[in-house]
Amino acid sequence: MAFVAPRPETWIRTSSAGLYCEPGDFYIDPVRPVPRAVITHGHGDHARPGNERVLATPGTIAIMQERYGEAAGVSLQPLAYGEILAAGDVTVRLLPAGHVLGSAQIVLEYRGSRVAVSGDYKRRPDATCAPFELCPCDVFITEATFGLPVFHHPPDSQEIDKLLHSLALFPERCHLVGVYVLGKCQRVLTLLRRAGYEEPVFLHGALIKLTELYESLGIRLGPVVPLTGVAREALKGRVVLAPPSATADPWSRRLPEPLVAMASGWMRVRQRAKARGVELPLVISDHADWNELTATIDEVAAEEIWVTHGREEALVHYATQKGYRARALTLAGFEEDE
Repeated sequence: MAFVAPRPETWIRTSSAGLYCEPGDFYIDPVRPVPRAVITHGHGDHARPGNERVLATPGTIAIMQERYGEAAGVSLQPLAYGEILAAGDVTVRLLPAGHVLGSAQIVLEYRGSRVAVSGDYKRRPDATCAPFELCPCDVFITEATFGLPVFHHPPDSQEIDKLLHSLALFPERCHLVGVYVLGKCQRVLTLLRRAGYEEPVFLHGALIKLTELYESLGIRLGPVVPLTGVAREALKGRVVLAPPSATADPWSRRLPEPLVAMASGWMRVRQRAKARGVELPLVISDHADWNELTATIDEVAAEEIWVTHGREEALVHYATQKGYRARALTLAGFEEDE
């Protein structure tokens, strides 16, 4: 009798704690503490504290330790990209996802069946992390944060040029840019440096520790200065980076005529920018846009596509029309981290 690989849904499934691999007895990005967790990357909706045993890339483990201290996990096991680890009858391999520093796709193999879990990913170059690596598989579980045809991210250089042009137009105004603490902050810094901006960039206190961690891991970000104690006049014509929530805080009133910008894929939606009081929307995303999502599905060419973390319906429809078996994989507890 010919060997038949087990159907993926018989050994990997959703649960109240997250995506569960039964023969390996571990969860992927669990939403509550579990005995064994494999983590795709360090954002707080994927890497939560309190798990007993954690497997992740060295970069993600460093981020979790910085954020959570001892609560990062009782046992932390780093696994480098491309290395293979056996967990019960399952082999686990981590491949770059191109999302943020340390981000990984999780590739599982069990009795001749291969499943690749993308985690969050993007396809365009990013000096702060390893680029996405395609992996042929039987089932591709893809995110869909920007899984609608309306989402087309412009070139990063174009958006950074908008910021630099605004600085030249309004030299008396401080440019306050909302950036996510992990990934977006450090990426905007590298994009500014690539565009030739060599001036110090001022950082809100919430951004300091992870930016220092990136530097300690070899990511060069140029001169950055903590904002605390800097005179108001010294911030005219300067770039200040802060968490998105801080751009509307009373704290920002001490800045000289702040011009509020926001670096996010969601800035493609004008209503979002207007609702947040954003004067200069910068469409810079750490997620794949519609074209990148669909191209990845076609390039991976898995027989089955499972879609999660976002706008599942449109991407499921696309995959089905292209002849793939596709379905939405509903997982709770994940946020829009842009």
